[in-house]
Amino acid sequence: MIGVGGAYGKLYGGPVVRDLLEVYTTVVRAVPELVLILLLYFAGTDLINQLLTALGHAAIDINGVVAGIGVLGVVQGAYSTEVLRGAILGIPQGQIEAARAYGMPPGLLLRRITLPAMLPFAIPGLANLWLIATKDTALLAIVGVNELTQTTRTAAGATKAYFTFFMAAGALYLVLTLVSNVVIGRVERWARRGMPSIAGPH
Repeated sequence: MIGVGGAYGKLYGGPVVRDLLEVYTTVVRAVPELVLILLLYFAGTDLINQLLTALGHAAIDINGVVAGIGVLGVVQGAYSTEVLRGAILGIPQGQIEAARAYGMPPGLLLRRITLPAMLPFAIPGLANLWLIATKDTALLAIVGVNELTQTTRTAAGATKAYFTFFMAAGALYLVLTLVSNVVIGRVERWARRGMPSIAGPH
């Protein structure tokens, strides 16, 4: 959702929207993800509580998993913005021009033309971002999220069976990747139905 909104804003938004989105994508891509996670997790939580206090509400304790998902969403949103922007630019412009000539409103144009037409161009890039995001969850251990890598490290430290536990964790990541590849492959074939087939590597 962040990627779609960001891509559409960068392509069709006003000057202020385009400039703000350019700052967002540039900063996220320039700053290391670990630094961004620390910044968004701690500073973002503090900012929300300060705002709540200023409005007369009690401060809240934000769940680490929810905050972690939000942080990864913001980070991946910047990358997906650029992936989807490139995918939209890959759509033959005649399709969009024809829809506008028929008087199709922007929302309907996005839903009926832009999103379906850009999907085949966007899936490979989004698939890479998904696989990167699954590995980036390990970075959330630094802010106290008890994810797979953190649990593995704790179990290995307690039992001293480092090889067993880390091999098991690696196998789980591999299984997740293989299952993701199968699902993504099917989605890509569905999105490319009616289009010329692409020869695989020899």
